[in-house]
Amino acid sequence: MIQLEGGKYLMGYVGPEESQSDGEGPVREVTLDPFWLDQTAVSNEQFEQFVQATNYLTESERFGWAYVFIGQLSKSKQRKLRETKTVPGLQWWYAIDGAYWRKPEGPGSTIKKRMDHPVVSVSWNDAVAYARWAGKRLPTEAEWEYAARGPSEGSMYPWGSDLEPNGKHRCNVWQGDFPLTNTAEDGYEWTAPVRAFRKMDWGFYNMIGNVWEWTADWFSPTWHVTPSVATRVNPQGPPTGESRVMKGGSFLCHTSYCNRYRLGARTANASDSATTNLGFRCARDI
Repeated sequence: MIQLEGGKYLMGYVGPEESQSDGEGPVREVTLDPFWLDQTAVSNEQFEQFVQATNYLTESERFGWAYVFIGQLSKSKQRKLRETKTVPGLQWWYAIDGAYWRKPEGPGSTIKKRMDHPVVSVSWNDAVAYARWAGKRLPTEAEWEYAARGPSEGSMYPWGSDLEPNGKHRCNVWQGDFPLTNTAEDGYEWTAPVRAFRKMDWGFYNMIGNVWEWTADWFSPTWHVTPSVATRVNPQGPPTGESRVMKGGSFLCHTSYCNRYRLGARTANASDSATTNLGFRCARDI
């Protein structure tokens, strides 16, 4: 874990790429206490240690299925499932029976060569269970964004305003024609190892792209608009909600579909949802 000093920083984003419906703005000054944050997303190897120690069953295992991206399935399987298993309006997601963290693309898939990749197909509830076992917790959205921003306030990305500075890939996002063609010019078609790419200024890896990361907060596009102690000093989001905040984007993010790999971007998902592009990292109080 990396210790962060906290203090004041500017959170949020307002600009031409802003998604106002997500509540990215306004840009506001937030104050945080010092805290620790995992240098990387939790890997398959780390999550396996948790499962072996506790015999924990993820929600996908209990439900019997999880969501898998279309490109990660064989063409024959896509044809068989197309009529009944896609998500309305998001036809690139399939509910696959038997998919879970150890078999993220369903029966026949394996993580044996991906033990250093981020664990996926884990719900928010699964992430909380792991964090408690590890003596940690999930970071708040404000903590996550503070760590990802590093010392450069106001930038679009941790390294500046260009997604690919000097033509070099700094994160794992979609290249090509979404959702049909992924050229994998950054070196990874799907997930990348948790320590892939260059470290960020404060020593973290892959807080942009690769996999979405759960945070502790309930999602609201308006909770933070009105200044108050609750929204400006160690903010934790609203007290209740229907979904949890996710940050950082994933290998599926693309400018034509989901450019939420920006620092101020945010989205949400149900606490029991699990997909092949969603993981987490943990925080801890000083």
